[in-house]
Amino acid sequence: MRIPIVAGSILLLTSCDSGIAPSSPARRHDVAPVTVSGGAFAFENFELGAAPGTVCPGSTGCSNGAAEPMIRADATGTFYVSSELGLSAGTLAWKSTDGGLHYTALQSPNQVSQAAGGVAPGGGDTDLSTAPQANANGIPNVYVASLSLANVTVSTSTDGGKSWSKNVLSATIPGDDREWIAADQATKVCVSYHDIATFNIDVNCSFDAGASFTQLGTAIDVAHAFLLDDNEIGNLAIDPNSHAIYQVFSGIANTAEAALPTSFHVVWIGVSRDGGQSFSDHAVYVNPNTSVSYGHQFVNVSIDRAGTVYVVYTDDHNLFYSFSTDGGQTWTGPIQINQSPSATAIMPWSVACAPGQLNVVWYGTSFFDGATAPDNYPPSAAWYVFFAQNVNAAGVGSTFTQVAATPVIHLGGVCEGGISCTGNRDLFDDFGIAVSPTTGQASITYSDDQPGNTGSDDHTAIATQTAGPTICAGP
Repeated sequence: MRIPIVAGSILLLTSCDSGIAPSSPARRHDVAPVTVSGGAFAFENFELGAAPGTVCPGSTGCSNGAAEPMIRADATGTFYVSSELGLSAGTLAWKSTDGGLHYTALQSPNQVSQAAGGVAPGGGDTDLSTAPQANANGIPNVYVASLSLANVTVSTSTDGGKSWSKNVLSATIPGDDREWIAADQATKVCVSYHDIATFNIDVNCSFDAGASFTQLGTAIDVAHAFLLDDNEIGNLAIDPNSHAIYQVFSGIANTAEAALPTSFHVVWIGVSRDGGQSFSDHAVYVNPNTSVSYGHQFVNVSIDRAGTVYVVYTDDHNLFYSFSTDGGQTWTGPIQINQSPSATAIMPWSVACAPGQLNVVWYGTSFFDGATAPDNYPPSAAWYVFFAQNVNAAGVGSTFTQVAATPVIHLGGVCEGGISCTGNRDLFDDFGIAVSPTTGQASITYSDDQPGNTGSDDHTAIATQTAGPTICAGP
C-alpha cells in the first residue's frame, strides 16, 4: 500500500503493508513498447495511460504514476487492471477487449475528482475481481477494492467499467489493512482484510454486488487462535463451481511459538464450505526450519476448473507451490518453481485454468549470495518479471517452462517490509497475471521504475503474451 504525504497532518499507522508517497498520475515521458522473447514465448510490454479514454500503446499520453497493480479477466476474455495512487489519492483502472494488446484508461473507480489529481475515499492496496456469471444486463460485474485504513472501499461496475458505484464502508470492522476481493455467481462478492485491532483475518460477503456487506466470517478458526497476532495475510479466492472460499496466509505453527522469536514458517489456508460463514484452517506446508519465513508479500492461491487448489509461496530465495485435489484438506509439496537465472524469486502471483494448467509470475533476479536480504541487494541486481507455465501442475514430477517476460524493471534493493521499509520500495508489494479464457494467452501487470530507477519514474506497465503455449481455451 502507498500513502501520500498530506501537508499539515500526521498519520499514525500500525499497518505492516503501508508505504510511501505516490508519483504523479502522469509522468513527463512515456516508455516505448518493447517486445521480449524467450523460447517459444513472446510478450509485448508497454506503459498504460492515466487520462480516461487513453488507449495504449499507440496514443500520446501513455504514462502514469501508479504502482502495485492487479489484473483479472472475465468470462468474455476482457481484461481489467487497477493500480493505486496512494491513500486519499485514489485508484486508476484500465480495460482491454482485444486480448491485452491494447488497454483503455477508464474513469477512476473511486476518485471524487480525477481531473484535480485525485481525491478519494481510498487509494491504497488495490485488488480487483470479476463475476463468473453475467448480471441482469448480460455483463459480468467488475469489483475494485481499495483501502482507506479507516475502512475498505469497494467500487462496482455493472456496465463494463463505464461507471462505478462506491461503498466506502465495505468492511464490517473499521480500522483495516491489506484487503483482498473475490467474486462468485452474478452478484456475490467477498472481501478479506486484517482488522488492526486484533489482526484477525476477517471475511465479509455481499449478496447485492457490493452495495452492502451483511455477512461476517473469520478465516482463523478457534482451534488456531494462536495465529491471530502471528500471521501475514494472502489473497482470497472462490471456486465458481463448488463455491468453496479459500483464504491463504502464513504464520507460526502452534501456541508455544507465540512466545518465541519464530518466523512465519508455515503456509496456512482457511477453507469455507458454507459461503464464508465459517472457516476451517489447514496447514499447506510446515517448514521444520523455524527461521524460514513465508511472510513475504504474498502467499497466493488459485483454483483450476477441476477444483484443484494451488498455493505459491517464497522464502525470499526460491519460489514453491503446493497443490490439493481434495479441497484443501491435504497437500502435495513444496515443489520448486523458479529456475536459473532467477536465483531470487519474490512477490508471486498465479492463475490456474483448465485441469492442471498453471501460470505463475514473480519478480526475480540472478543475484543471490545466501547472506543478503533483497532489501540490501547491490545496484548490479537486475530485476525482471519472470513467467512460468506448467500444463500438468497437479502431477508430481511435472515441470515448468520459464522465461523473462519483461526488460529490466528495477536495479538494486527491494524492500518487502511495508511501513517498516527503510530501503527502496519502487516495486511495492505485489502485482498480477490473468489469462483470457478465449485466447488462452496471459496478460501481466507490473510496477516498473525504469529508465530512471527512482520512485519518480514508477509506473504501471503491461506484458501481454503474443506467442507461445496457451492455457484455458486457447488454440
